[in-house]
Amino acid sequence: MSSSQTVKRGTSSAGGNSVLHRRRKFVTAATELFSNNGFHETTVKEIAEKAGASPGLIYNYVRDKEELLLLAIMEVLESYKKEIPRAVRDNNDPILRFSAALTAYIKVVADKPKATLLAYRYTAILPSEMRNKIKEMEVETNQIISDCIAACITAGYFRKINVEFISYRVVLLAHGWALKSWRLGKLHGVEEYIDGNLDLFLTALFTSKGRHHYRKFCKA
Repeated sequence: MSSSQTVKRGTSSAGGNSVLHRRRKFVTAATELFSNNGFHETTVKEIAEKAGASPGLIYNYVRDKEELLLLAIMEVLESYKKEIPRAVRDNNDPILRFSAALTAYIKVVADKPKATLLAYRYTAILPSEMRNKIKEMEVETNQIISDCIAACITAGYFRKINVEFISYRVVLLAHGWALKSWRLGKLHGVEEYIDGNLDLFLTALFTSKGRHHYRKFCKA
């Protein structure tokens, strides 16, 4: 089964909403069990039981555990694709668009920390076609952040830097909340984490023009 077939499974059949709801329950259960007990240690039967279904029913929605893992990881990637564009579309100013993109990314990570961790722990064990699907979705999401950074450079607000390198720094710092939340969560809340990362990036990237321009928003 191709990854495209995986995505389409259950979305075009009759009663699509109920099918999607059922599959989401399986994915939620799988995410919880994979995170708590480990992918290899978790059985399909356990996932079905946690979702309140019979073990045989789960195979009407997914082929195997690997597909459930893929769907769990794709769920957080889909959230990036949905929330980041939504956050930036109402901001015309390049700096505010960048700030909104970074904020939205971290909030998705904070909302779905277990799925974020699954991507780090288990993407490598998936079949190559599934891995490639995840990579494609990641590149697509990161392009939104890259476009925000490039717009700041074009406007003269950010110094000239390697755009993709900085985009991945944004991604890694956002993921840092999930990776180190055991400690970060004790030190401060998500909003403080966002503010700290924004300050870090803006201080490092601003030109004098950008710094002056941003101060206008701070005074508003």
